[in-house]
Order: sequence, then C-alpha cells, then structure tokens
Amino acid sequence: MITQKHFFAALGFAWVAAWIAFGFGNAILCLLGAAAFSALAAILEGEIDLGELQQRVRGSAPEPPAPYEPSPRVR
Repeated sequence: MITQKHFFAALGFAWVAAWIAFGFGNAILCLLGAAAFSALAAILEGEIDLGELQQRVRGSAPEPPAPYEPSPRVR
C-alpha cells in the first residue's frame, strides 16, 4: 500500500522530471493543468459546492440600515 508520503515523493519526482525534460515554464503549465482538472473532478463529484464558494468569495450582502425613527419626546 502506498502512503501519502510516498505519493507526494513520486509526484515531486515527476514534476522535477517534467521540469528537466520540458523546461520550467512547461512544468508549471503541467501543474496548473493538473490543478484545474482536479478542481473540475471535485466539482463534478460534489466535493466542492459552487454556490457556497461564490457566497464565500462575495460575502453575504450587508443588511440595509433601518429607517430613522426619532426617539419620542418626553414632556
């Protein structure tokens, strides 16, 4: 069974191999492509909720201020 440590070691090795073979810029593009497709897979599997993500990015709409009501006069 492969551990998480071994998986990330293999991933690091693959990235350095891509860097050497294709150059640094292309290796970065490979990482960005992998991240984009990983995010797409997470969305399709329901691990990422786009509605909730949009709400977090935008923030909740602020409440409009209450209308001004002067305090009653005491005589």
